[in-house]
Amino acid sequence: MPRELEGTQPWTSSQSGITIGHVFGIKGRQIERLDFIVAGAQKSGTTALHYFLRKHPQIALPERQELHFFDDEEIFSRPVDYQLLHRHFRKPPVRLLPVRLGLAGEVTPSYLYWKPAMERIWNYNRQIKLVILLRNPIDRAFAHWNMQRFKDREPLDFLTALKEEPRRIAQPLTIESRRFAYVDRGFYSRQLERVFKFFPREQVHVVKFENFRDRKQETLDGIFKFLGVKSLPRVRDKDRNVVPYERTMTPEEQKYLSEVFSPEITKLEQMLGWDCSDWKGRGGSPEPPAGD
Repeated sequence: MPRELEGTQPWTSSQSGITIGHVFGIKGRQIERLDFIVAGAQKSGTTALHYFLRKHPQIALPERQELHFFDDEEIFSRPVDYQLLHRHFRKPPVRLLPVRLGLAGEVTPSYLYWKPAMERIWNYNRQIKLVILLRNPIDRAFAHWNMQRFKDREPLDFLTALKEEPRRIAQPLTIESRRFAYVDRGFYSRQLERVFKFFPREQVHVVKFENFRDRKQETLDGIFKFLGVKSLPRVRDKDRNVVPYERTMTPEEQKYLSEVFSPEITKLEQMLGWDCSDWKGRGGSPEPPAGD
């Protein structure tokens, strides 16, 4: 197994005053660590999943989504203070009821892509469960670019941005490598290889975004079963984090990405045993009902 990161020790209950009673209404048991993380992928429905996780009475989430703890290079440039992570759980949501068992988790979709994150998570809790959502990488890239345009962070047209990407993300672990990795984030197989280097497959639940979008209740039931909590009764859905698209993808852009991702999609099918025929040769879908 991989060795510990130098200066990083798994967090123990003695490092925080947070107790299970604070989060779940149960006295006398201390939280030693988070139980699960939704680790990615960006623009693949993680905001929608966060919404449903918050509805579950046996699950506690931080006060805000995307803590960006395990992909924060400044935090890991020195001996790690896990109190910076757990302080976000100090005030439990009023809706949480006392239950016999409960879980604490967080949702930061960039962890899958950020190369050091998986080893950091493994050092923190080797028994943690990971939930990963994957979307057609063609659609994901376009949604990512569209989000950056909406936030006024991207001056380039989509096809130009794709061709300029290798130069823009050449410096690893920078803001540019995070913001403009439209294509690079879609090479899921090598990201999953990094996950499986540290975590056994039984601790990782990989979900196809399109199944989450089209068969939401069934997919949620599978996620809750994996986490070890009871299924959530049907909850009213709503739009979340839906960024308006300034336009649709052009045939030229779609062809470019189809050629880029064709070998990757085939490799992913072999790795996960999935049928991704719906991902091949298409892209540019409108705003996804499940949220980005």
